[in-house]
Amino acid sequence: MTIRALVAACSAALLSQFALPTTVFAADATSAHWVTAWATALQPIPQRADLPPLYRAPDVAGRTVRQIIYPTLSGASARIHLSNEYGKTPLVIEDVRVARSDGGAATVGADARVTFGGKNAVSVPAGGELDSDPVALDVVEGKPYAVSVFVGPEQRIVAWHRVSNQVNYVSTPGDHTADASAAGFRGKFTQYVWVTGMAVSAAPSSAAVAAIGDSITDGMRSSLNQNRRWPDAFARRLAANGGGERSIAVVNLGISGNRLLSDSPCYGDALAKRFDRDVLQRPGVKTAIVLIGINDINFASMPARNGLDCDFPHTSVTAPDLIAGYERLIAAARHAGVKVFGATLTPAALPPSRESIRLAVNQWIRTARAFDGVVDFDAALRDTAHLDRLRREFDSGDHIHPSDAGYAAMAQAVPADAVVNAVVNSTRK
Repeated sequence: MTIRALVAACSAALLSQFALPTTVFAADATSAHWVTAWATALQPIPQRADLPPLYRAPDVAGRTVRQIIYPTLSGASARIHLSNEYGKTPLVIEDVRVARSDGGAATVGADARVTFGGKNAVSVPAGGELDSDPVALDVVEGKPYAVSVFVGPEQRIVAWHRVSNQVNYVSTPGDHTADASAAGFRGKFTQYVWVTGMAVSAAPSSAAVAAIGDSITDGMRSSLNQNRRWPDAFARRLAANGGGERSIAVVNLGISGNRLLSDSPCYGDALAKRFDRDVLQRPGVKTAIVLIGINDINFASMPARNGLDCDFPHTSVTAPDLIAGYERLIAAARHAGVKVFGATLTPAALPPSRESIRLAVNQWIRTARAFDGVVDFDAALRDTAHLDRLRREFDSGDHIHPSDAGYAAMAQAVPADAVVNAVVNSTRK
């Protein structure tokens, strides 16, 4: 448990009639080994009256939000992590349940009620986050689970994970957390909100790998509801080759549009700023794979826009700027006992001035030996006749984001043995 989470829990006790007892985190004192099995990263929604439709959140006040997640590690009990990281007012939650999903809004089998300090309802203070009590739940890796959250009558969405590539659901007014039927869930949206993690109680040798980066880790332009992002494919690859008591989860902390060095009104905090919260504080994470930098290179050249300018600030960067940012990540990871692999930046059909930065960064990643390992996504995806471009079969059509086949090739390019060895060495410490 982090100090910040404890402070958040204590603040909630003062702010809400659904106050948490001081023993809410008592489960942390047990011998259970908690490992993050699914996770996502939040980004604030710009707060302005002239938002384009893509940035308008659904109405959730007094309704139930049902979100579909796919854990990548099995366990007999689970904890749900809630975040109000960017909230300005308390996040009021009145009921939470988890059940196996049929892949859509309907659920199958019995559901499990999620409690917080023994209570069904909770108020997460502005800027706070917390874990639930352990929930007796048979979690099976790769299967879909529905996390249903009934919120208070004044609740709004002020932060989300915008590109989930997963259809989630909003109910008609009322508490529909126990509904097995999909009938009450008439609204659909493709973001994640509030629920930012599921951890499972696992064997002591189990651990998680965190994939963090921008839209290419987030899985932009991969097939909706199909889990075709490269971290998904890598999780399946590890599961197929696994066995015995050691299991490794793969969690996706990519944010589309994210940069290493600069915050954005739309695309979240700079990765250098969010790395501690989104990776190092996750239970059981022992290795990170970092793919970030192409937006830092590109956004300086994007035209400024009137109204909402998601690319602001249009900061120019050099290869040494990016390298210094990577070095900060590496230092933070090593201080936390986490291994970090650097991934080469993939081809994006850049003009020569920007392409030279990409090539210089990739050369450093490959040769500097600063990271604990290298994932050469550039070599896996590039057209051998045109090294600044994606291979045609790996191009989704925009010349930047891979196709499903491209994401599959990325998963195959990860040096699985080296990643597993890094995890094993970390868990032995």
